[in-house]
Amino acid sequence: MRASSHKHRFAKALRSALSPPEVRIWVRLRERIPGRPIFRRQHPIGPYIADFYCPVARLVVEIDGEQHRLPDQAARDAARDRYMAAAGYRVFRISGADVMADPDGAAEGIVAQALAFSGNFRGL
Repeated sequence: MRASSHKHRFAKALRSALSPPEVRIWVRLRERIPGRPIFRRQHPIGPYIADFYCPVARLVVEIDGEQHRLPDQAARDAARDRYMAAAGYRVFRISGADVMADPDGAAEGIVAQALAFSGNFRGL
């Protein structure tokens, strides 16, 4: 399920404009640690761009800000989650406030999700 070249260019632009919670998570997820799955940031998937993505676990990580509590945004998030699930991805959502309060704990939770879904990942 390849995203359009426009989506790829847009995702590349987003990589240089991460939100503060995304920066705090990326600093922790980008480290290449033996036995831990690799993550990508601002990764295009179909018509969407995932905040973070772990290919081995097919895990999409979304850092949700306050706007995600609005009814119309919640409906768009639900549609996005249905799309991802139908395409075989798992979505893990975490609030930006939780990331800001405990970035290490949030990153550990994300890695734990990836490890739980990575199945037979040989690098573990």
